[in-house]
Amino acid sequence: MRRPANLVYTLDDIPPLHVTAFNAIQHVGLIAINLVYPLLVFHLVDTPLPMVANLLAVGMIVLGAATLLQVMRLGPIGSGFLCPATFSAAYLSPSLLAAKAGGLPLLFGMTLFAGLLEVALSRALHRLRAVFPAELSGVVIFMIGLSGGAAGLRSLLAADAAPVSAAEWQVAAFTLAVMVGLNVWGKGLLRMLCALIGLAAGYAAAAFAGLFGNGQLNGMDNMPWVAAPGFGHLSWSFELVMAVPFAIACVAATMKALGTITVCQRMVDADWVRPDMRSATRGVLADGISTALAGLLNAVGTNTSTPSVGLASATGVASRRVGIVIGLLFLALGLLPKLTTLLALMPRSVMVAALLFSICFILINGVQVMTSRLLDSRKTLVIGLALIAGSSVEIFPVIAAHAGASWRPMIGSSLVFATLVGFTLNLLFRIGVKQTVALTIEPARIDAQQVDDFLRQQGGRWGARPDVIGRASFAANQLVEAVTENCWKSGPLTLQASFDEFNLDVRLSYRGEPLEFPDRRPTDQEIRETDEGMRRLAGFMLRHNADRMRSEAQGDVATVHFHFDH
Repeated sequence: MRRPANLVYTLDDIPPLHVTAFNAIQHVGLIAINLVYPLLVFHLVDTPLPMVANLLAVGMIVLGAATLLQVMRLGPIGSGFLCPATFSAAYLSPSLLAAKAGGLPLLFGMTLFAGLLEVALSRALHRLRAVFPAELSGVVIFMIGLSGGAAGLRSLLAADAAPVSAAEWQVAAFTLAVMVGLNVWGKGLLRMLCALIGLAAGYAAAAFAGLFGNGQLNGMDNMPWVAAPGFGHLSWSFELVMAVPFAIACVAATMKALGTITVCQRMVDADWVRPDMRSATRGVLADGISTALAGLLNAVGTNTSTPSVGLASATGVASRRVGIVIGLLFLALGLLPKLTTLLALMPRSVMVAALLFSICFILINGVQVMTSRLLDSRKTLVIGLALIAGSSVEIFPVIAAHAGASWRPMIGSSLVFATLVGFTLNLLFRIGVKQTVALTIEPARIDAQQVDDFLRQQGGRWGARPDVIGRASFAANQLVEAVTENCWKSGPLTLQASFDEFNLDVRLSYRGEPLEFPDRRPTDQEIRETDEGMRRLAGFMLRHNADRMRSEAQGDVATVHFHFDH
């Protein structure tokens, strides 16, 4: 890998101690905002404060172990990138369903199930592309944000929620304003730690407004400074009806982990072209093991932290040494009961403000993923109908209330329902998805613009990525020129292009000699003295224009195949 110009420290570099420590603390502060997800679930089922503090301490230890597992590359496990773990919004909606249906034991048992399922999916990532394309991943990410934001707002505004006081509205507005203000107008450290500073400001405002009861603060005073969390609470249960919501959340987490690790690959390699599925598979395997560990030790589901990867890119510090320190810091935080108790006391006004702040970035990330490819009518319908289905469940909860008991876990979650609709439509619309078009080229009137216009117009109709069509257009023009000058004998040339969402194949058929693609450049003597040498030189120069290529001949008709991964 060639180091990008914006990276100060890449994977195997060892930054100075102060740089390592400073960056690790920044990452921990950024990840800390996602503690609102387990807090929201625990508060939903009225978990006692000491239990919440203990569960958060266990969660800190899980995050530390998950981060180390991802960073250190142990055997076939771990991507080896600076890619810390965090509690994930992907599991928020199913976790809320499980907690309502069977309490914390069901939540932890289903989280263990989801982690084991992700371990299995990590071995079949290359087969998931067809059934879970990028635009559907974007729908899932968007619905994660929408369902998470709605869950937070319901804790304030639902009919059965405690009335919201004027002080709570003021604290929520102040907390959100601090986070947004520092993120938009802050510079340097203030901007990078805007979420952590906002949480601290929210706590201070809540204390000033009297939102902490004396009993709560006394509970924190009674906690020791240093102590290991207890594990006497461990319990699990499993219900088949909850398998579908957690399976869908697992697929969402898998796709998100795959995308995050791909960003890491691109960040540290200036010559990056396409995802390396070996490190991606190792990273997703580590992510699945981490979620399984979370369920086993009674924590909520985890996933890779995309904001942390963005922070590494912004600071130019991508050393895995920083990741190791992040993991150790989380392990240390799990041994500080006063801190976890303070987090467990987070007022709902602060929690909702922090949740809405983080949800904004999830929603926009989903929109970006949905629109990362050109959208034809099939993709437009998949996205549109899935979003309508998911949003309807959030707007009209009566839909889930009128569903049968066996359907309620699937229809009761906007994330699950939107994913099911999108997944079903995507499979249905794949019927007849492969399309083939052809262009006849007269060697006497070769027009590079004609070939370029042909491929770009078809690419727009197919919804192909513009960069792939650009590569194919350049390669096709080079191929036509090389064949005409070195191989063609008579008749027109036929340029054929086929596309099936994930593969673009370009074939050029002509009457003449087949074009070879030698590994070795022919010698100058071969080039000067033989026609075969010129053909071999042309083939050698075309080798890097496509992801795969081959040549074949039947009678006097030769065909060159160029394949491009999409």
